[in-house]
Amino acid sequence: MAGHPRTLDLVRRSVDSTIEPGQFILTGSAIPADDSTRHTGAGRFIRLRQRTMTCSEKLDGAKDQVSIAGLFEGIRPSAYANTEIELEHVVDHILRPGFPAMTALSPEQSADRLRAYIDDGARTHIRRLADVRHKPDVIRQLIAAISRSVATEVNYTTLANDVRVVAPNIDVETISSCVELLQRQFIVESQQTWAPKLRSRARLQVSPKLHLVDASLAAAALGAGPVHLRNDLETLGILFESAVIHDLMVFVSAMGGEVRHYRDSNGKEIDAVAVLADGRWGAIEVKLGGGQILNGVKSLCSADQIDTKTMGDPAFRLVVTGTGPILTADDGTVSAPLSALSP
Repeated sequence: MAGHPRTLDLVRRSVDSTIEPGQFILTGSAIPADDSTRHTGAGRFIRLRQRTMTCSEKLDGAKDQVSIAGLFEGIRPSAYANTEIELEHVVDHILRPGFPAMTALSPEQSADRLRAYIDDGARTHIRRLADVRHKPDVIRQLIAAISRSVATEVNYTTLANDVRVVAPNIDVETISSCVELLQRQFIVESQQTWAPKLRSRARLQVSPKLHLVDASLAAAALGAGPVHLRNDLETLGILFESAVIHDLMVFVSAMGGEVRHYRDSNGKEIDAVAVLADGRWGAIEVKLGGGQILNGVKSLCSADQIDTKTMGDPAFRLVVTGTGPILTADDGTVSAPLSALSP
């Protein structure tokens, strides 16, 4: 559609000329520019976001599964299922791209293609959306900077400092504009904050978290291969959390909901909050190691800050791990590895 800017107007006219529904499927790798000459499509088009494959899809479906929709309906897995996973498998899941054509490639082959994808975005695609005067190296450096801080609240000053290695005079406003362009290219996706009513006088933090659209893309931007990730559990941990958020977004958006995050001025936080249109919500904590399940359960006590008289009790509490088993704690909190999650 980028090469045919009038496509939406032409389709809109065709839709208006007949009462038949579902006549067209339009796809594109970037959001078309909004301008006064193009019809918005209100009442004619429904926009659907396509994301890369989830962990269980890349594995052709896990044997033991925990359904996110089922958790919302009160379904809990059996008290214990021995599904512990080796760290090697977690690293493989992170590095195996969710792009369908790349799932069977070796880590080296997929990394080459992912770096080329980033290079094309920095060199060509971003210039189709706006008059970007900075060299491709600047955009590549920005993507790498975002990759180093995926799953953390965005700080444009920090990103600007990272990018100044190749562009000493770049300012925060320019970084913010470039991040927006990367979002419009579907290279970067933001995880917005959740703003519930609180029992305390704590102030809600409002900065979104940024993620690359696939954890393997972030690993490629960082040059992080299997050996690197096995020896750098901190980087593996943030990439794993980003992979969890990606899969949750796939599952929850199919239910008409959103995945947000929560943090307040008292330091209480919830890694992910799955929120449905009918007001139901679930609290999710992410822990790389199975040995951290109890810490994850304790972290979900942050949900006690929420005014449940107004917001309702959480439909579920879930700890997603990389290497842990499926189990249900005495208080009803569920733990499951990422590979076991399903719609």
